Amino acid sequence: METVTFILNGDVSHKDSGGHESVVTAGGVQWMTAGRGLIHAETSSDDFKKNGGELEILQLWLNLPARLKMTAPFYEGRQREAIPRLTLDEGKVTVDLIAGDWDGHRAAFGSEIGVHLNTIHVKAGGKLTLNIPPDHHIFFYVIRGKLSANGTDVDARKLAEFSPDGGALTIASDTDSLLLLGHAKPLDEPVVAQGPFVMNTQQEITEAYDDYRRGKFGTWNQ
Repeated sequence: METVTFILNGDVSHKDSGGHESVVTAGGVQWMTAGRGLIHAETSSDDFKKNGGELEILQLWLNLPARLKMTAPFYEGRQREAIPRLTLDEGKVTVDLIAGDWDGHRAAFGSEIGVHLNTIHVKAGGKLTLNIPPDHHIFFYVIRGKLSANGTDVDARKLAEFSPDGGALTIASDTDSLLLLGHAKPLDEPVVAQGPFVMNTQQEITEAYDDYRRGKFGTWNQ
């Protein structure tokens, strides 16, 4: 599986057994591919622990297809200024390009499974129309504010569901809002999850726990 962590307020300090360490602050994103296994920790930075402040993060778990379950682990953290941003609708809409292309514009992270992810800031009166491939499933989560999706209101901290009919998706807002939007083709594979592991069979889950106990995920000194 992969984890994508959006830091909305505060910061996140990352460390893993692959030797990666970083502190990503508000507006930044962390992308980690667990693949065949690693040990990792996400905590607040020493500065945040000392000084305090608001902390808000979102983390998505992206399932990998069977062919990529044992891929090499990967990690990258990007600060806000390293994430491409598009300005649309005369400045009323800004789109942070996290993964996948957007009208030929390259996003901050690549995805081996074709996932598209964006955070979209919509000011009051802003509007945006998208044509998402009809064979993609849509992840539509309103972080702040209130949005209209094809004429249906979606409140903050709500996840919208869409019918498989396809067609254009029109997003509008009467107030300043923040949306997490994702879409991709469904994997259509069996999923077995237990603890931190997501595999295709129970036997693979057993093997993952065994690999962890044998130290195959690596170690680090605290």
